[in-house]
Amino acid sequence: MRALFCAVLLLLIPGITVAVDSRHAAEALLKGKLDSVILVLQSKDLDLQGRRNEISNIVTPMFDFSLMAKLTLGRKYWPGLTKEQKDRFTALFIDLLKDVYLEKISLFTNEKVVYQGVVQVKNKVHVETDLISGNSTISMLYKFYKSRNGWKIYDLEIEGVSLITTYRSQFDEVLRKGTIDDLLLKLEKPEKT
Repeated sequence: MRALFCAVLLLLIPGITVAVDSRHAAEALLKGKLDSVILVLQSKDLDLQGRRNEISNIVTPMFDFSLMAKLTLGRKYWPGLTKEQKDRFTALFIDLLKDVYLEKISLFTNEKVVYQGVVQVKNKVHVETDLISGNSTISMLYKFYKSRNGWKIYDLEIEGVSLITTYRSQFDEVLRKGTIDDLLLKLEKPEKT
């Protein structure tokens, strides 16, 4: 009986190690990228647009924007789109997401990132952070999955609000009343508030 227990334990140890390594790999990727972002934000040599461009170049490879676009339309709408509609929606959605993320992160100039924890959720990894600048704090939860090209972000929660869920709800409202062309037009010409 003891030999059986030891054999089972030995079989489980590699799985535990893989899970821990996965959590650390995703967190290390995020830390490296956010450290680079902070250096850009603190740079006195760049104007706002220059900072946004540099930040975009740093963080874009971390995100799976195509998957995020697909998730926002979900099974309800995505399968019914033509390839051209999918491509157009994805391109517009990528622009929207980049703008939202860059707008949030560009507000900071004297910042610190505090890592609150890493959680393994099945085969995904969630990394919780707080971006702190003076008296301001923005909580961000980065949700990673393992792709063929390494760890990629498939969703981001800002202050507890999922980007995917928020946009899915907004897009569903447009699509229930109209067509995909109506949604594409709204994304091409967003309302100024």
